Amino acid sequence: MPTDTLAPPVPTGLAAPLARRGIHYGWVVAAVTFMTMLVTAGAVGAPGVLIGPLQKEFGWATSEISSALAIRLALFGLMGPFAAAFMNRFGVRPVAGVALTFIALSILGSFAMTQLWHLMLLWGVVLGLGTGMTAMVLGATVATRWFTHRRGLVVGLLTASTATGQLVFLPLLAELTERVGWRYAMLFVLGMILVAAIGVLLLMRDRPADVGLAPYGDTKLVPAPAVPTSLLTMLASPIVALREVSTSRTFWVLFGTFFICGASTNGLVQTHFISLCGDYGMAAVTAASVLAVIGIFDFAGTVGSGWLSDRYDSRWLLFWYYGLRGLSLLYLPFTDFSFYGLGLFAVFYGLDWVATVPPTVKIAADRFGEKTNLVFGWIFAGHQLGAAFAAYGAGFSRTAYQSYLPAFFIAGALCLFAAAFAVTLRGKVSLPVAKAA
Repeated sequence: MPTDTLAPPVPTGLAAPLARRGIHYGWVVAAVTFMTMLVTAGAVGAPGVLIGPLQKEFGWATSEISSALAIRLALFGLMGPFAAAFMNRFGVRPVAGVALTFIALSILGSFAMTQLWHLMLLWGVVLGLGTGMTAMVLGATVATRWFTHRRGLVVGLLTASTATGQLVFLPLLAELTERVGWRYAMLFVLGMILVAAIGVLLLMRDRPADVGLAPYGDTKLVPAPAVPTSLLTMLASPIVALREVSTSRTFWVLFGTFFICGASTNGLVQTHFISLCGDYGMAAVTAASVLAVIGIFDFAGTVGSGWLSDRYDSRWLLFWYYGLRGLSLLYLPFTDFSFYGLGLFAVFYGLDWVATVPPTVKIAADRFGEKTNLVFGWIFAGHQLGAAFAAYGAGFSRTAYQSYLPAFFIAGALCLFAAAFAVTLRGKVSLPVAKAA
């Protein structure tokens, strides 16, 4: 329910004692958002540990399992533009609560699944919809509403939480799966979802004015903007934004390079890396530990990328990020999957995992102005469509050719293509867009 910001209350609840101690409640909201994005990202990454156990229990082929995971990744991205519209219309807390409920239902239902279509429905559709409502758009919304200063830092931290959450839980999930079964591993994820849900219910607020505060770094209360009264108008707003930018070369370059970004991260390495290492005799727990190391270096790389994006040309940052990622993927099959070789891969690949996000957002903001949130939602959809493409394609390669290597070589080559394509963008320009009807 919108707050009457013309006559704002004094800080209430936990915000009041925090304000007296010089702590802005925005940091509480950012912490809850960090936790929510971390555990929902863990739910996105968890099925990558379970390909082998599902094959053994149900006899499903890698390509069949990958089809469900591809649906999940596609919906994870396609929900982005509409999640922004839902948050504008209904508020952050209700949307996050519904999202966590969807994720919990997908996990609970999976305990009883016996057919492939159950997997498609639960881990494809339901999990994809739930996680899609808490994707990067949630972090961008919270950072924009609650922070005037330190906004870049908050965006970097929340972005890193998404990518890191997809990786850091994997060693524990792999260990639980190996010792007590995959259902107990998913029960752990369910417990983390419950913790995040309690945090959202008790501490999340939609806007600073809801607790009588100005955004961090500002002195004036910011009233909530008018929202569409029609549900149809709200649902149409992402489509209108897409129509307006569909003639922009900048949009399609960012969409295409982010498609490759998703194909070379979530869809390929996050989903199939553990199975790839298993083909070379490496235990799932060890392979998951390598992914956790990637997640640790990703956190540093993403935050550092935000700092660099404020100081250097984002086009050339994208050139280096995609180029180094491509070389890392091309190098992976030649590591012999030794401790030293995989360690070197984890460092260089990890630093680039989602380092592409801050410069991509900055370019989008320079070109599209006030429409950036909705436009970036579509660019992020491209990211997840690429992830879905690679998730299925790598599974097909493993089934048809008994090897993942063709998929990794193709992903490496695509990253080099993205590096070359990124620098073809022109300098900062203003994009003329069609006026709303």
